[in-house]
Amino acid sequence: MKKRKFKISDIIFAVFILLLIIPQTRTPIQVAVNKLKVAVWSPSVEDEEDQNEVTPFEYAVVDLQGNSKNISVGQGKVTFISYWATWCPPCIAELPGIQDLYKDYGGKVNFILLTQEEPDKVQRFINKKGYELPIYFPQMQAPEILQENSIPTNYVIDATGKIIIKETGAADWNSKKVRELLDNLIENN
Repeated sequence: MKKRKFKISDIIFAVFILLLIIPQTRTPIQVAVNKLKVAVWSPSVEDEEDQNEVTPFEYAVVDLQGNSKNISVGQGKVTFISYWATWCPPCIAELPGIQDLYKDYGGKVNFILLTQEEPDKVQRFINKKGYELPIYFPQMQAPEILQENSIPTNYVIDATGKIIIKETGAADWNSKKVRELLDNLIENN
């Protein structure tokens, strides 16, 4: 009987599968895989003929401190909307890029990061990661055009309500392409 030799790739594959089976290691591995995607995947601008428009509205939200507020969408300011969750590996993978973008554009663009989770859990997550992001909990049903069943789903909406980017799944929001788009949208506002 011929003895089988194991290649290093066989061992790595077996360890990878084993780590995916163990619940405590599953999320970190999924985040790492999504970070690889984020490193190469920049969001795509919708073709002009495919760009939908949201009727300008006030997004009723509550912030992490429990304060209610209304944030204008499509009413004179560019808006970045993100639907996300702390348990979502693609969301976790793209948040560092969103944080970097917010740091530079937070005063010029409405950032609305929305989650349905418990505020305490979200606050612990944000503190642990060191993020300073505008996290909100929706207090209303989003307009139908902004409803999506998967997370993360992110939108860049111009000052008039035109949806310039709709991206589902992890992406590099801190890319040169996104920054140039935001600069252009802000300048032409």
